[in-house]
Amino acid sequence: MIVYFTASVIGKRYQLPHYLEVIKNIKDLGHKVLSDHIIQTTEDQIKLETKAERVAFLKKLAVWINSSNCVVVEASFPSISVGYEISLARSYNKPVLILYSEGNPPSLFAQSQDENIICEKYNKSTLKAILFEFLTYAQSSNDRRFTFYLTPSMANFLETQARRYRVPKSVYLRRLIEREIKNSHR
Repeated sequence: MIVYFTASVIGKRYQLPHYLEVIKNIKDLGHKVLSDHIIQTTEDQIKLETKAERVAFLKKLAVWINSSNCVVVEASFPSISVGYEISLARSYNKPVLILYSEGNPPSLFAQSQDENIICEKYNKSTLKAILFEFLTYAQSSNDRRFTFYLTPSMANFLETQARRYRVPKSVYLRRLIEREIKNSHR
């Protein structure tokens, strides 16, 4: 799965080891993490960006979130921008895990009635289990069954290709769609 990770850029001063631990654990669980925009960006870089650069970044952000399977947030340091990203993720119907390592949960999300917003306090010993449980949930909530009819020639072609690549027909179709998605982001 593709996991979009976000956290406060300003909060990196205090929370960077936590951010890196979350990212490492997600990768250790076998998932791809989109996180460079948080880890590589500095406050000063953001302050120097033009309005056009910020608008372009917002468009990229929307693509990243929409192309991910779920969102993981390290919210120990408050951020309005992170709140915006959470709202954007929910508008795309993405499950969101909001992690915090100290204090109380983010107040607006702690009492959310949205079953796809999960708030969890963590520490180093509980982090991997929390992530595993959430990512398992996110993966199952992202899977969709899709039924459609094929013409006989399409069905024959699909059967031939599946045998050729020694995969089930559904796997062959998913790979075609994944390739098209990848090509559309270039």
